[in-house]
Amino acid sequence: MDKFCTHKGQLVPLDQANIDTDQIIPKQFLKSTERVGFGKHLFHDWRYLDNEGTQENFDFILNQLDYKGASILLTGQNFGCGSSREHAPWALQEYGFKVIIAPSFADIFYGNCINIGLLPVILAAVEVKALMAAAEQAELIATINLESQSVTTENNEYRFEIDRFHKYCLRQGVDSIDWTLASEAEITAYEKNIPDWR
Repeated sequence: MDKFCTHKGQLVPLDQANIDTDQIIPKQFLKSTERVGFGKHLFHDWRYLDNEGTQENFDFILNQLDYKGASILLTGQNFGCGSSREHAPWALQEYGFKVIIAPSFADIFYGNCINIGLLPVILAAVEVKALMAAAEQAELIATINLESQSVTTENNEYRFEIDRFHKYCLRQGVDSIDWTLASEAEITAYEKNIPDWR
């Protein structure tokens, strides 16, 4: 996966709590274990008026011209709840999102985001509310700096916490498997010294 250092982009406000993984990527589109092909189905039931995905719902925020190309999703608490499917962060990333900002995330979803280099940022509810209000009024650009753990707009700066290991993985562009394989020589040496009876 790509290393994450900083990202600058537009925020799109999706002001709803408890958005589950079935709303992010409906189950009928989970026909592949590859990480591609899911972005076009992101929020399918909200983005489209038909089952085939040919008639856009222009009342839905992602379909509005003012937010086309936005790469930072701003949303409500408990984002990514529901099942543990990895397809949900895959769909968000393939659609073009680099960062998701919310007051809280479902734990498994949060970890799945880290593992593909999609940065989940937790801010206080009052801070998210302020960003929502600003993003709904006009184009709002923010810079997310992982090193300083900050979200900076033209008028404000917010700080966020992130686990040190998660931060390391994002900065290095490695998931937990890559991190483990970096110690392959040590693992092999250890296994060679295990007695046969074990």
